[in-house]
Amino acid sequence: MTDPLGQSQVIPYLIGLSQKGYRITLISCEKKENLAIKDKIQSLTAEHSIEWKPILYTKSPPVLSTIYDIYRIKKLAVQLHQKKKFSIVHCRSYIAAIIGLQLKKEWKMKFIFDMRGFWANERVDGKIWNLKNPLYKIIYAYFKKKEIAFLENADYSISLTHNAKEEILSWKAIHNNPIKIQVIPCCADLNLFNKNNLKPDISETLKTSLNISKDDFILLYLGSIGTWYMLDEMMEFFSVLKQQNKAAKFLFVTKDEQERILESATKYGVLESIIIRPGNREEVPYLISISNFSIFFILPSYSKKASSPTKQGEIMAMGIPVVCNTNVGDTDKVINDYKSGILVESFNKESYLEAINLMQNPFDETAIINGAIAYYSLKSGVKKYADVYQSVLS
Repeated sequence: MTDPLGQSQVIPYLIGLSQKGYRITLISCEKKENLAIKDKIQSLTAEHSIEWKPILYTKSPPVLSTIYDIYRIKKLAVQLHQKKKFSIVHCRSYIAAIIGLQLKKEWKMKFIFDMRGFWANERVDGKIWNLKNPLYKIIYAYFKKKEIAFLENADYSISLTHNAKEEILSWKAIHNNPIKIQVIPCCADLNLFNKNNLKPDISETLKTSLNISKDDFILLYLGSIGTWYMLDEMMEFFSVLKQQNKAAKFLFVTKDEQERILESATKYGVLESIIIRPGNREEVPYLISISNFSIFFILPSYSKKASSPTKQGEIMAMGIPVVCNTNVGDTDKVINDYKSGILVESFNKESYLEAINLMQNPFDETAIINGAIAYYSLKSGVKKYADVYQSVLS
């Protein structure tokens, strides 16, 4: 919960569910380097009657450390259950679901498998697990078997995308076994990401501090680079944009891999046009608002059928159009349905020029914001979770 993702994609939902009358206990693994904000998260959860029980995440040795974390989480969950008598165990992703399935079978809890994506395939597609290594081949096979068990035994499963739901329902392994799946994308807090709540003086101060003038054209990249985001391809896109528009600047709002960003910018000859700002969560809406366009290219792969980029809803909520690639989750559908940006089909100069030409067309800011409200509303996401809770309890 001390990671930005936990603060945007876990805690807000739990606060909403708590406000609907559910009594929630939250167990999470936390990285040692993030513990400086532990008290802040503890205060936030306690304020909303959520009991947070963090434990320290162990990273090494590989595999054995994960088994150890599973053991510790289950032990804590059972201890808490003996006091509180939980009705539901809600598991975010596959490691947690190992514990959740055990708790369902041993303690008769209702089990919600919030899968978040095709995790085992992500590990392979992202080159984290090399299937030529016999150990990783065994681990991959184990989790693919568990994936079916989670889906078949869950009282409800949550998918981030319709694309992934359709894929799951096509699998022969579960074709004859009815399963319940609710689609809930990575939602955005529309109170935080709201242009009407911004203070103009803060925006102007930010522009001045970042050396952004009123004539500059700002292309935004929001979030960490990580395994999946195609930095070189995005940098090449910007270099083509820079050739067309000398006033273009590339703003990276990220705390991660700044050296890698600068190396890529040097490679493509655009270093002087790069701005890097490690914005905190409260500052991010302002940084989005001072941009003209945003970009994200995600490595297309099988596992990305299940991907819902958190940034897409947040950027749309601020009325900023996006340029992104096709074949990632429901991204194509969202772009087309809400006219909220431009799709790039190939990673080459011709496709980039075509997209850059389309960027000159006016985009309807209000329509983009309304698209975010319709598709990415946190309020809607909380309601869907509450409906799932009510369904399994009834």
